[in-house]
Amino acid sequence: MSETHVAAQTAAEAELAQLLVDSLNLDGVDPAGIDPEARLFGEGLGLDSIDALELALAVSKKYGFQLRSDSDENRRIFASLRALSAHIEQHRVA
Repeated sequence: MSETHVAAQTAAEAELAQLLVDSLNLDGVDPAGIDPEARLFGEGLGLDSIDALELALAVSKKYGFQLRSDSDENRRIFASLRALSAHIEQHRVA
C-alpha cells in the first residue's frame, strides 16, 4: 500500500485553503486536505482560468491588494497553495 504524503499547511495556508474552497464553491473538497505544494491548476486541484479570476477577486477583497491578470508572474504565483500564500504574505495590506 502506498500512502499519499500531504505536506502540512501553515496557518496562513489553511486560511487561504478555506478561502479557495469557499470562493470557488469546491463541494466535497476539505480545505485541510489540500496539499500546499500540489498544483492548483491542471492535474492538481483541476482549477481553470475562470477559477483563477474568481480566486484573484476573493484574494483582493480579503487581503487588500490586486492580483493582475496580465502579470508575467501569475504562473509562479498561482503554482500552488504555498506559492500563493507566500505571495499574499509579501503583499497583503495590514
